[in-house]
Amino acid sequence: MTMTHDIAQAAADRILILDGAMGTMIQARKPDEAAYRGTRFADHKRDVGGNNELLSLTQPEMIREIHAAFIDAGADILCTNTFGATAIAQADYGMADLAHEMNLASARLARQAAEAADRPVWVAGAIGPTNQTASISPDVNDPGMRRVTFDDLADAYGTAARALIEGGVDLILIETIFDTLNAKAAIYAVETLRDEGLPVPPLMISGTITDRSGRTLTGQTPEAFWTSVAHARPMFVGLNCALGAAEMRAHVRTLSQTADTRISAYPNAGLPNEMGGYDETPEQTARHLGEWADAGLVNLVGGCCGTTPDHIAAIADAVRGKAPRKVPATVQRMRLSGLEMFEAGSAA
Repeated sequence: MTMTHDIAQAAADRILILDGAMGTMIQARKPDEAAYRGTRFADHKRDVGGNNELLSLTQPEMIREIHAAFIDAGADILCTNTFGATAIAQADYGMADLAHEMNLASARLARQAAEAADRPVWVAGAIGPTNQTASISPDVNDPGMRRVTFDDLADAYGTAARALIEGGVDLILIETIFDTLNAKAAIYAVETLRDEGLPVPPLMISGTITDRSGRTLTGQTPEAFWTSVAHARPMFVGLNCALGAAEMRAHVRTLSQTADTRISAYPNAGLPNEMGGYDETPEQTARHLGEWADAGLVNLVGGCCGTTPDHIAAIADAVRGKAPRKVPATVQRMRLSGLEMFEAGSAA
């Protein structure tokens, strides 16, 4: 039995649990500049504090311990410590050339933690959106300007995905998507690796609704977002970040009514407070996600910013024994996407 089949079977049997916020757990340990640098990068010419992905190289035991804490809390799927481990994002630290090594090391750390568990635990290789957008100009006076091209993004995503696959991940997670064109570059990069004969695992795709407008940063509704990425046939599609569960529910419901694949959702622990922290308790977050399970909206739940092992344990308790959402039949109508979805044959 393959690991892919195991995930599919587990998802058919129950609602699966994703882990929580790696960044929140790292911040709780308060690593200083010296901790980020370790001995290897002691003389690096730029500050590296806050470069969480670097810790997979300089403080691997810290990352391994965080993974273990989420497993103990009930996580079925661990996300690698690679949200910002692309050459584009790492350029800010002067560490673009370390992207492959960071992804490989992070995948192996998560794999080690998963294999040490006393039950099946899978690893999702996380690929964040980078700090650049392919769809929006950074200069209001020059709408056509871009700091990054589709090919730049595809190259960076391909490097990350190749290393994650080499490190033994069970899924590729393209997450926190605020610009669907960035996501399409990531999908293209992954499919290119498949064309090369690499054993590409199933995809997870997770967008982010940036505010209460109900749209991504580049203006798409959840339905249009799904239509834009449906060709990739992901094992899971969903939403994460930006919103707390209370604000995210309507958009998860919309996606659940539209997508003919499994639905994932991992909200923040509420909206950020005036200090940028998150105040929602594990019980509050879990109450929301438990109701989503009762309503038949989800197949995979977890936590994003501000969520700890306590949040994941409470979420796991809240959905335990509840049936996963039934995946609907494949839609047979033509769908087109712009900022909104158009379905051929539907009412205007």
